[in-house]
Amino acid sequence: MGVALLRAQESSRPDRLFDDPYARHFLQAVDPAISPWAAGPSPATARFLQIMAEQVAIRTQSLDRALLDAAEGGCEQVVLLACGMDARAFRLAWPPGTKVFELDFADVLAFKAAVLDGRGATAACHRVEVATDLRQDWPRALTESGFDPERQAAWLAEGILYALPPEAADLLLDRITALSAPASVLALDHMEDSELLRSARADIAAELVDLWRGGPTENLDAWLTRRGWQPTVTGIAEAAAACERPIPPAFDPARADAGRGWLATAHLPKPR
Repeated sequence: MGVALLRAQESSRPDRLFDDPYARHFLQAVDPAISPWAAGPSPATARFLQIMAEQVAIRTQSLDRALLDAAEGGCEQVVLLACGMDARAFRLAWPPGTKVFELDFADVLAFKAAVLDGRGATAACHRVEVATDLRQDWPRALTESGFDPERQAAWLAEGILYALPPEAADLLLDRITALSAPASVLALDHMEDSELLRSARADIAAELVDLWRGGPTENLDAWLTRRGWQPTVTGIAEAAAACERPIPPAFDPARADAGRGWLATAHLPKPR
């Protein structure tokens, strides 16, 4: 829910980078007793939000654009991995014929559907819910829900890589690659942990300290290229400058307690 809160805050800005009118509805519907993000501001949550706000805004805008560009370029299938409260199926202007697959746990999808149905929200695409666990055989669940591996697709892995141990990150990319036809697109983000982020998470809840599991052990360029993808990787600081936003504190190279973060879009080339 932390990302939903940040998206709701960004959407209220007059200079917002995107508009997500559904984010606040998710926050209003969640039980404050089980979510620190819905329980009202505290010094700990306020600090974490201040550290991450610009990163989430920049990331959201960049990945929005990558997915829309892919859809407009012929990717009629879009797969949102571990989608959570992602409302892209509803808030983006998808080309006619786009099918968006949303993968997450059954209870997450049920909560999300209840909120959106209660608000009378209508998807701007053909939306398909896929109740699954990324630690299990999710490719089978996806294909059984109508995904066609013989047709090009756009994939989104947002806020996932750094929460996976290296071997799980490798398996995720291997599975995506195996399901991707030529001309498919993969959009993702990744970040290093840092002293600043660890401290901010620890102030909120002890279980958040181990949220970062590392992800790929090599840089994103090499990691993606080795599996046949052609990546374009942009640092968060560079992306912030392009958006005319300040560098997020967690990725400010001037800070000794900061780390690095990246956005990437990769294409699977057509055979020559």
